[in-house]
Amino acid sequence: TFGFGLRNICKQLFVQISGWSAKMSLLVVGVAACLAGWVALYSLLCHTNGSRGCEWNCRLVTLLHGIMAVSVTAYIGYVDGPWPFTYPGTKNTPLQISAMVLSLGYFLFDMGWCVYFQTEGLVMLAHHTMSILGILLTLWLGESGIESCAVIFGSEITNPLLQARWFLKHSGHYDTFLGDLVDVLFVLLFVFMRVFVGGAMLYCELVSPRPKLVIKCGGVAMYVLSWVFVADIARFAGRKGSVRYRYWRRRALQTQDNKAE
Repeated sequence: TFGFGLRNICKQLFVQISGWSAKMSLLVVGVAACLAGWVALYSLLCHTNGSRGCEWNCRLVTLLHGIMAVSVTAYIGYVDGPWPFTYPGTKNTPLQISAMVLSLGYFLFDMGWCVYFQTEGLVMLAHHTMSILGILLTLWLGESGIESCAVIFGSEITNPLLQARWFLKHSGHYDTFLGDLVDVLFVLLFVFMRVFVGGAMLYCELVSPRPKLVIKCGGVAMYVLSWVFVADIARFAGRKGSVRYRYWRRRALQTQDNKAE
């Protein structure tokens, strides 16, 4: 009887390990396929739009990923569910896994591109590293996918504005009303999503008994990194505001002088 029971336990354990290995293998294949897809898209853009340069084409890929990621994660959070502020730590759904695999493939591509061309500083590289590790951990645990999708949504929703700013700057249209509008919208949306919405999300994560401790620690780390970005943006906003104030002040004085003449 003891031998029969031991064989059953070993058989069940083998089935569970085999099922887990099959799922992990499928995830690895999915991430590799997404990574290959992003690399192929970038290569195609470089081939057909080579006159624009490597960074221009890389930012087109970044823009596409941002639009796709925001669209999918918005559907997950607002339609498919569950609501991340109420049900953190729940099991990953197939749609959540697909969204995370899609973004993980992109982050691996962009991390490799940034390291190769040395275009980003330590803060951005740290953000990419934490995003990759966070998604990997969520996929490995099989839970808290809704929080990861919420983080992807909050991180990528400002991406189109950030890329629009770069494209305006490198096409000679940044010092215009449109450039100012993009900057203002980017700063307001970034601070609102990263500080206020992100803070509420972190609070719900910390007070809920469902998410694992390692997930909560990851959430704290991402929120702290968001504040680093906010500090950089505040310095940028202060500098640009000062420059714009002097510019409009000078124009006002010139207008007054012209009227006096």
